[in-house]
Amino acid sequence: MQHAWIFPGQGSQAVGMGKELAEREPLARAVFEEADAVLGFALSRIVFEGPDDELAATRNQQPALLATSIAYLRVLEARGILPAPAVVAGHSLGEYTALVAVGSLALADGIRLVRRRGELMERYGLGGMLAVIGLDRETLAAIAAETGAELANENAPNQSTLSGREEALERAAALARAHGARRVVRLPVNAAFHSSLMRPVAEELARDLAKVPIRPPRAPLIACSDARLLSDPEDLRRELVAQIAAPVRWVDVVHRAIELGVTSFWEIGPGQVLSGLVRRIAPDAIVRTAEQLLHEQPAPASEPRG
Repeated sequence: MQHAWIFPGQGSQAVGMGKELAEREPLARAVFEEADAVLGFALSRIVFEGPDDELAATRNQQPALLATSIAYLRVLEARGILPAPAVVAGHSLGEYTALVAVGSLALADGIRLVRRRGELMERYGLGGMLAVIGLDRETLAAIAAETGAELANENAPNQSTLSGREEALERAAALARAHGARRVVRLPVNAAFHSSLMRPVAEELARDLAKVPIRPPRAPLIACSDARLLSDPEDLRRELVAQIAAPVRWVDVVHRAIELGVTSFWEIGPGQVLSGLVRRIAPDAIVRTAEQLLHEQPAPASEPRG
């Protein structure tokens, strides 16, 4: 059996995530302490106590999700619960977490990079995003071409997002409804993520990435931008730049994993957003979440809790 580790992106956060784990597990607590030290402020307070709008801010949300996911990973690995991955993948931000997980990025570098990534996304934020459910990729691509919006993410069959400026999204929403979309929803983000409007972010972040060591991963990454299998450090560096302004092709990522022989997906992080998407894309696959695993195999009674 081949396994894939998958790591969530923005939208999986919740105030209080990882708090109980950090209180109970020294390995998890150490991850949050390192994140606080690297950033120079108490990110852990925002994660554990909120408020919601402070955690939801892109500059905080990205390092918060990376730290929480790695905290889960450290505990699962220490307990011997996780099987070694044949491949890893992450949804947008989750690619950074995936590369920390397989040793390509140091945790401190990953935290710094995603904090910077979030700050740049806020600085250059224009437009927004629209979730469309019930239309196929071809129909949405035609709507995007007609309205000036861009096809941003293909998350599951007939579940995609469009990015663009306000006027383009308004026209796209009307057209999607006219074509029979079951649901059209504005997403609570303040920028057109994964579109050409993010190119200034990619250009600036490329300069930061050029200064950061990236090592060969213990398992290759399936790129979220085009589902290529990557293990060369320079290819990984280019992917982290390219994916900022490129669509997330999550359906293609899951299909590529299946083609490579993956039969089980392990979502490592808070929530179960990616698990739900994988079940829709590959109904026969085994899907597990970090929270399920920790519930099924709690810490031994003799394990230190201080």
